[in-house]
Amino acid sequence: MVSLPPSLQKQVSVMSMNLSAKLDELQRGDRQLETTVALCEIRTQLQELTKSVESCQSEVSEVKRDMVTIKQELDTVQQVKEEIEELREYVNRLEEHSHRRKLRLLEQGLTLFLSYAILAAVLGMLQFGYNTGVINAPEVNIENFMKDVYKDRYGEDISDDSVKTLYSVAVSIFAIGGMVGGFSGGTIANRFGRKGGLLLNNVLGIVGACLMGFTKLAESYEMLFFGRFIIGVNCGLNTSLVPMYISEIAPLNLRGGLGTVNQLAVTVGLLVSQVLGIEQILGTNEGWPVLLGLAICPAILQLLLLPVCPESPRYLLITKQWEEEARKALRRLRASNQVEEDIEEMRAEERAQQAESTISMTELICSPTLRAPLVIGVVMQLSQQLSGINAVFYYSTNLFTSSGLTDESAKFATIGIGAIMVCMTLVSIPLMDRTGRRTLHLYGLGGMFIFSIFITISFLIKEMIDWMSYISVVSTLCFVVFFAVGPGSIPWMITAELFSQGPRPAAMSIAVLVNWMANFLVGIGFPSMKSSLENYTFLPFSAFLAIFWIFTYKKVPETKNKTFEEILALFRHGNDREEELATNSSKETVLSDATTANHTHATDKL
Repeated sequence: MVSLPPSLQKQVSVMSMNLSAKLDELQRGDRQLETTVALCEIRTQLQELTKSVESCQSEVSEVKRDMVTIKQELDTVQQVKEEIEELREYVNRLEEHSHRRKLRLLEQGLTLFLSYAILAAVLGMLQFGYNTGVINAPEVNIENFMKDVYKDRYGEDISDDSVKTLYSVAVSIFAIGGMVGGFSGGTIANRFGRKGGLLLNNVLGIVGACLMGFTKLAESYEMLFFGRFIIGVNCGLNTSLVPMYISEIAPLNLRGGLGTVNQLAVTVGLLVSQVLGIEQILGTNEGWPVLLGLAICPAILQLLLLPVCPESPRYLLITKQWEEEARKALRRLRASNQVEEDIEEMRAEERAQQAESTISMTELICSPTLRAPLVIGVVMQLSQQLSGINAVFYYSTNLFTSSGLTDESAKFATIGIGAIMVCMTLVSIPLMDRTGRRTLHLYGLGGMFIFSIFITISFLIKEMIDWMSYISVVSTLCFVVFFAVGPGSIPWMITAELFSQGPRPAAMSIAVLVNWMANFLVGIGFPSMKSSLENYTFLPFSAFLAIFWIFTYKKVPETKNKTFEEILALFRHGNDREEELATNSSKETVLSDATTANHTHATDKL
């Protein structure tokens, strides 16, 4: 039962007292009042009372309606609360399921067929390593060939500076081809697939090797240049396609170690080219064309081995939407029918980047979310090439000779570089998934910085102290050791890891293009830099190493044991925080401006 409002209760009480008083007066007859008049007053007051009661009923009805509305709102709030609880439980179950899936992914091991597929793929990186180092040892033989061809053509001797320039072209045009190949890698990967692109690329490898191998027979150093350019395109495509293929077929817990196999193949190729380039084998005036032509072997071997391997399951599922083909590929690679965890991880990656599918290079550069990983990928590639390592690879024999070693000792020291690269890359394979990419890269850059300073010091005082030439050799070898620990393999691997399936080909193309451009600049510019800076040749590389170490320390995230989805989310959240900070800053600026304006206005009034 609803009680009357206080005001109405008071009014009723007053009216009741008035009525009682009137009735008492009528009964006592103290005053001569007419009964009719008194009754009229009573009727009037009763009418007012009736109106007040009706008003009260109206207020009570409104209160009832308000109470019904409040009850409905309370019911809605309770329903929303129940839905939130259900959603929280669902999210918790989803997180638990994702955690269990990741644990199962981390338990996957290396299978025989996966090892075979990786071996077949990394022959492309062996090709890259071989052709990077093969031009080093026969430098004098190639220069003599150029002198002879020039004299036969024009009947006069060519100057030593011109020969050096021609040789620099032979060295650096390989990097120009690498730029073309690296830039085309994303398009080739999306159109023909990772495996399909590698198979087609071997045609270029065979053509380039044949051109270099028949250079002396044709008596044309232009053929050498063209062959080096074609093999450069081949190697540029390999540096884009091979890391992409391996990162996409490797299990989550082995992705770092297997990614390091890329660098292992590069170092094996370097070592093989250096061993075959000594005078006792093919480092002669007659043998150097065969040395260059042997680049045909990795191409033919990959053409024989790779067709048996499956296409990248990620490419099949996410890019082509061929789920059953992806399942077949995974069953072969994992040697198990239980591939649902991998499929779920790929689906999660696909959902995370649906808005970025088939992304172009222009869209990649303009995307705020992807700008940070792109900058990191590019700087990581620059940290590899501008570290000075290619100056060692291309010109180590000449470098050791100028430091005081004999020609034969310099060539064997160059072979030592290749052997150390192979050994240290093998050491870094298990460390990659234990220590982490970022940590190893920091150690590598730091060690290279220290020993680049030692190289400069040894150059400066080698004329005063005879045995300082050996310090130069040791410092160079240690420089290579730290390169193999981090910067040798991590830039290739981390660039593929930083991006999801959609933008990954475009990102690899840009990163590889930058890598080869820096490669070209070092290859073409190092001889001039060496002649102008002389004993201070490695100081610019020391400065670059310091900059890259600081950048890695401050900006590069750790990608060890993270899924592609988690890495993408890492940059997305970081970008959201930056946007939020920028928005807040903008709001604060507007408020500050408004406050200032109001204050000025008030001051003017005063």
